Amino acid sequence: MASHRPARPVARLSLAARPAARGSGDGYGHRARHTAAVADLNVLGGPLAACGTDPITGFFRDGCCHTGPEDAGSHTICAVVTAEFLEHQQGIGNDLITPMPEFQFPGLVPGDRWCVTAVNWLRAHVDGAAPYVVLASTNQRALEIVPLEALHEHAVDVPPDPGPLQA
Repeated sequence: MASHRPARPVARLSLAARPAARGSGDGYGHRARHTAAVADLNVLGGPLAACGTDPITGFFRDGCCHTGPEDAGSHTICAVVTAEFLEHQQGIGNDLITPMPEFQFPGLVPGDRWCVTAVNWLRAHVDGAAPYVVLASTNQRALEIVPLEALHEHAVDVPPDPGPLQA
């Protein structure tokens, strides 16, 4: 699969990463929810760690897989996308490759970390095309749709070399 932009270097993501702070909005219609009394947790029961900032991910474009009532798709799984996953998603009508600047979406390349919808991740899992998952950055709300065992099967720290992600 040819990329429309050069691949970014893949950095290691520490599973002990600090939780990301939420902003008040991004100017694109996404408004951060106010949940000062309740912090989001990850599927391991700890604080939700940042998923990705290059490109900036999350329903609220805050770098985390935070969710709320306005996130009908449940963008709760922090995935390290692969070429196979991107092709699978395109095949089911979810184009994650083509940039859409009006939604602050640059288009993804293998190795990018992105908050994907739990339903589409589960469909890719069933179809044998699930991407890697960063558990510390995956919102526990994903467990309302995806079994923890399925997430564990694909759990990974981000590899230092994205070579196998591009296969």
